Amino acid sequence: IMAVYANLIVDQGSDFSSTIFVTDNVGDILDLTNYTSSAQIRKSHSSSTAVDFITSILNPTDGQVQIKLTNDQSLAMKAGRYVYDVEIVSDIGVVTRVVEGQLEVTPTVTR
Repeated sequence: IMAVYANLIVDQGSDFSSTIFVTDNVGDILDLTNYTSSAQIRKSHSSSTAVDFITSILNPTDGQVQIKLTNDQSLAMKAGRYVYDVEIVSDIGVVTRVVEGQLEVTPTVTR
C-alpha cells in the first residue's frame, strides 16, 4: 500500500470529520478487520508536539477509516498550515501510512 497525498482544510473552532477509503496497490478495498488506526497533526514534520485525530475503523470490510477533531481541538490550534498523516496497524503489528498531506486551519471569527 502506498500513501495517498490529500490536503485538508479545518475551520478553527468547528468539528471536523473525514472518511478515508483504504485500497491496496491495485485499487481494491482493503479489509481492515483487526486493524487499528492513528493520526496526528504537527506544525512541521520535526515538531515535538502534536494534535491527535480521533480515529476509528468505521466499516472494516469496506476499508473505511474516520478521522475527527472536536471543536475544542480545532479552536486550540493556531490558524495556519500543518502536516498530518494517518496510519493503520495490522493485528501482527505492521504499520502502514495510508494518507498524508498538508492541513490548513482557517481562522474563526465567531467566538
